[in-house]
Amino acid sequence: MVTETKTSSVSNDFRIRSFIGTHDKDWSDKGFHQHPSLEISIVLEGSALAEHGEHRWLLESGEVVIMPAWTPHRFEGYRKNRLGLIHLENVPERLLPLLRSLTPDGKPARIALSRLDKERFERLFREWLRILSSRLKEQQRSYTAWIEVLLLFFLEHSSAEDQALTITKAADYIREHLAEGVQIGDLASLAGLTESAFRRQFEWTYGLSPKQYQHQCRMAEAKWLLSSSDKDIQEIAEQIGFHRLHSFSQWFKLQEGISPSEWRKMQRDNFI
Repeated sequence: MVTETKTSSVSNDFRIRSFIGTHDKDWSDKGFHQHPSLEISIVLEGSALAEHGEHRWLLESGEVVIMPAWTPHRFEGYRKNRLGLIHLENVPERLLPLLRSLTPDGKPARIALSRLDKERFERLFREWLRILSSRLKEQQRSYTAWIEVLLLFFLEHSSAEDQALTITKAADYIREHLAEGVQIGDLASLAGLTESAFRRQFEWTYGLSPKQYQHQCRMAEAKWLLSSSDKDIQEIAEQIGFHRLHSFSQWFKLQEGISPSEWRKMQRDNFI
């Protein structure tokens, strides 16, 4: 077992311990254990088993377990696997509402990130580990703010429903194929659902219809490309699924009130 570890104590009260554990073979905790810290575990690679009380959760990459303090539990890992862990003890009042949202009734919670969101979180988590090893002018405030960001990421990009494991695959597919016309029937098949059931589950998970979600992703990508690249607007339009520049410009202006070229100029003027 090879473990990358970063440990820190924010103050005499709020204690944080974070690390990435890497294992090259099967492993398991010796038995059930409990501790005074709230434990957040995310499977970054491979699979693992989390057990508490009468519950046994088989976890795949992108799944997260939030284990409240003093909860007897144990973990097992299968084959090569990587887990990211955060231990929080004596959590500041500011963070408690977020934790209550993630662990209703104070019970252990299992949530799922889509593949793309898991990759985004891993980059964020590695940056957090670098922050832990840095000398900071405002250490306590920085650490508290970073933990808040990580918790918010879980809250905004996760779902507690098992069905969401398949719905998020469909959402990933939409984000990865913005230049293509995605059919609801194809997405439903990807999720293993009928079209009507797929629409209901998608709207429950994301609060948007698949079409609205696609438009949201297209707009986010269009704005990113307009502000961060020098690509011409025709190329950007094609990259997010508009084959005619006029259609893209009309769509963008309907959403934002100004044309793509005006929006780009406004962004650049704001940085001068």
